[in-house]
Amino acid sequence: MLVKTFCGLMLGFCCGIAVGSTKVNSTCYGTTANGRLLNGVSLPDEGKNFITYSDTAAALGRTYVHSTVRSVILDAYQALSQSLPKTQFKYGETGFKEGGRFRPHKTHQNGLSVDFMVPVKDKSGQPSILPTHVFNKFGYAVEFDQTGRTDDLYIDFPAIAAHLRALHQTATQRGIKIWRVIFDPKLQPYLWQTADGAYLRKHLTFSKRRSWVRHDEHYHVDFIIPCKPLSSYADDSQ
Repeated sequence: MLVKTFCGLMLGFCCGIAVGSTKVNSTCYGTTANGRLLNGVSLPDEGKNFITYSDTAAALGRTYVHSTVRSVILDAYQALSQSLPKTQFKYGETGFKEGGRFRPHKTHQNGLSVDFMVPVKDKSGQPSILPTHVFNKFGYAVEFDQTGRTDDLYIDFPAIAAHLRALHQTATQRGIKIWRVIFDPKLQPYLWQTADGAYLRKHLTFSKRRSWVRHDEHYHVDFIIPCKPLSSYADDSQ
C-alpha cells in the first residue's frame, strides 16, 4: 500500500497532475461515438470515497478522460464525501488517453463518456462495493433483477441519485453540461422515488429505451464540452 501510494504521488509529480486537479488542458474532437482526445488525463485509482473498477485496466490505460471531466468527477466525489461519508463509489471504463475506438463500447471515444458502477448495500443494509474482477468481466457481467437485487447485494438507488445530482451541480460550476445518462429504464423508477428524484427528472436526460447492453450494473454518463472537428486532430496532435 505504501509503495502504491508513493508511486501514485511520484506519478502526479512527474506529470504535473495532483489527485484533485490537473495542469493539463485536454482537447476533444468529433463525437463520443467517433472521436479522439488530445492530452487526456487519467482518473486516480482511488480517493477518500472512491476506487477504480480495476487496477489492471487502469494500468492498461482504460481510465482516461478530458481534463474538465476529471475535475467534475473529483469535485462530485469530494461533495459526496461530506453528504454520504459511509458510501464508497467505484467508477468503471472511461477511454484511452488519445481517445478513438474503445472496444467493446460504441462510445467512449473523445474523453466525455464515463461508466460508474452502481453503489450497493449488503443484506444487512450496510454500504458495500460491487465486486469487479476478471471472472465477472470486471463487474460488467453482474446481473440485478427488476428490483435491483442480486444474490447478496442490492442497488443503493439514493446513492446513485445523489451522485448524479452532484455530477450535474459540479459540471454546472465548471461551465459544462451533461448530455445524457444511460441506465436500465426498468430500474429508473427507483431513482425517481429517492429524495433527489425530482431534481434528476428536471435537470438530466435519461435513456428511454434499453441500449445494446442492459446498464443495470453501471450507469453511463456523457458530458457536453465544445469539441473540435475530428478532421483537425491529426494536425493538432503532431
